[in-house]
Amino acid sequence: MEKIINFFRGKALDPMDPKTRHAIAIIPLLAWVGLGADGLSSSCYGPEEAFLALGANHGLAIFLALVTALTVFIIALGYNQIIELFPTGGGGYRVATALLGSKAGLVSGSALLVDYVLTIAISLASGVDAAFSLIPPEYQDYKLMVELGLVTFLIFLNFRGIKESIVVLLPIFLGFCITHAVLIVYGISVHAPDLGNVMPNAIANTQALSGDIGWIAVAALFLKAYSLGGGTYTGIEAVSNNVNTLAEPRVPHGKRTMWYLAFSLAFTAGGIILLYMLWGAEKVDGQTLNATAFGMIIDHLNPNGGGINTIALATVLLLEAGLLFVAAQAGFLDGPTVLSNMAADYWVPRQFRELSSRLVRQNGILVMGIAAFLILIFTGGSVATLVVLYSINVFLTFSMSLFGMSVYWVKHSKDKGWFKHFLLSAVGFIVTASILMVTIYEKLFDGGWLTILVTSVVVVLCLLTRKHYEAFRVELSKADEAFPDNLVQSSKSDIPALDKTKPAAIVLVSRHRGASIHALMWAMRLFPHYKNYVFVAVGEVDASSFDGHQKVEALKEQMEKSMSYYVDFCHQHGLAATYKIGFGTDPIKEFMKLTDEAYQEFPNESISFASKLLFAKTNFFTKFLHNQTPLEIQERLHFSGRQMILLPMRVG
Repeated sequence: MEKIINFFRGKALDPMDPKTRHAIAIIPLLAWVGLGADGLSSSCYGPEEAFLALGANHGLAIFLALVTALTVFIIALGYNQIIELFPTGGGGYRVATALLGSKAGLVSGSALLVDYVLTIAISLASGVDAAFSLIPPEYQDYKLMVELGLVTFLIFLNFRGIKESIVVLLPIFLGFCITHAVLIVYGISVHAPDLGNVMPNAIANTQALSGDIGWIAVAALFLKAYSLGGGTYTGIEAVSNNVNTLAEPRVPHGKRTMWYLAFSLAFTAGGIILLYMLWGAEKVDGQTLNATAFGMIIDHLNPNGGGINTIALATVLLLEAGLLFVAAQAGFLDGPTVLSNMAADYWVPRQFRELSSRLVRQNGILVMGIAAFLILIFTGGSVATLVVLYSINVFLTFSMSLFGMSVYWVKHSKDKGWFKHFLLSAVGFIVTASILMVTIYEKLFDGGWLTILVTSVVVVLCLLTRKHYEAFRVELSKADEAFPDNLVQSSKSDIPALDKTKPAAIVLVSRHRGASIHALMWAMRLFPHYKNYVFVAVGEVDASSFDGHQKVEALKEQMEKSMSYYVDFCHQHGLAATYKIGFGTDPIKEFMKLTDEAYQEFPNESISFASKLLFAKTNFFTKFLHNQTPLEIQERLHFSGRQMILLPMRVG
């Protein structure tokens, strides 16, 4: 059974080994693939949406291509500042929380979560659409089934780890980049003799159009096309969200990855819009605009190609479908990261901070996969519906992040060069906020309201979760305050010796001192003849503590200090005591290992003790928010013939 699990998930990694983090960290090239695929893949549908919105006014396309490329660089420059200020990752959520307040952070985080679920759904749906455009119409009914199967495959792939999942998808990404670069360069170079007339002709056509409908109508048409192509910019923020996954030095590598993404996206998206205009691409039923334009270019490149041209076009479209599949990977990388950061601030259950044996946030991966699975079923895998739901939250987080950066630079106006940074952030905010407003106006009643509703529901659930956790922490802090650090004094004289021929009370220590002392004192009352005490604790290596070697060392130091307190407490009461500490991603597994060692050292009638928290009102919600570690350990110990007593402690 273990071999089967390892086959799908991969062998366990040691989080305490300094070499492990280096082994799983990703270099800029791989980060460009894993984190940049979402942005680059948007060139498969974003430019088409924008170009079609122009209608027959193709003369505006040259301006649209230039503004699209410029917007990519503006947003990328803004997010490069975020990488500098927040090198531990977190992106839009961390920026909004730190610079605009916790409630703004909650809104940004909730929007990101919905956005990443939609990223997975729309990427797979678009990719499958592109692939199915190559096969007979009678097979179209199987598209949804294929999409759901791909979601399942990506869930298992990501359980193995970030680096492995990216390496698997690398050939698809590189194939897309090479084929599209060749087609764009050739497609533009064919029209090289006429390129000098493109801009004058575009200006003349625009002036003529303004004479017919007026400059305000022309501006409105252009702004609508520009905004509806907003999907082109989605995914740019992915790098800043996952800076912590990059190899050291993180900030330079993060910036380099951002530039890789910005140049490739600006070139591809702007180039594709230019191809539409130069080659007079028209929408054909059952085909994407890319398929139409690339088909004409391939036929021009090889006039007598026949079947070879068909194969070449099929290869290009399959690589587009493949890149969209790779882009779905960004949702599985970024979504769990946002969940982990929000869990650290108690907006979502703390289980989302947990790491698997492969050091991935598997709970977050599972939630993102299930949510994408459900949204695909709900929409029937319709790209048209998913596109409507998609863009609003993307630009909400863009706007909040860049507004937060603007506020930051205003507050740091005494810093050298602050105005340049402020201006860049402010321009980025104005651009993204404008796209957001137009997108809401255009898409609100076409289905955009559903995105706002779902995001609002996520916000409300997060508020309820944090309210519960805050009340819980207040109650436990009262118990913790009853046992301050100065209550016990460390002494090296008159320390009672352990007697391994006699029974021991094995006390499982939690992160809350009050709850642990509660279990200890009840053990002392119930079994006054027990003179040996063994304290067992596990330092859980979660997403927060694994974020760098220094944090792991800090966790070790904290655990040593905490356990010394309990030992000194026993010594002051004339009791012999020692402690055992373990570290790992699976607390139950580590607890079982340590208690087994304790039972072997004290084999005569030793008993384990732990506190069990009791809530005034217990329901599914409270059970979900708190793990049941003591209960599971008790079941396992009882199954192995060993005794464990859970001591109730009322909370609330």
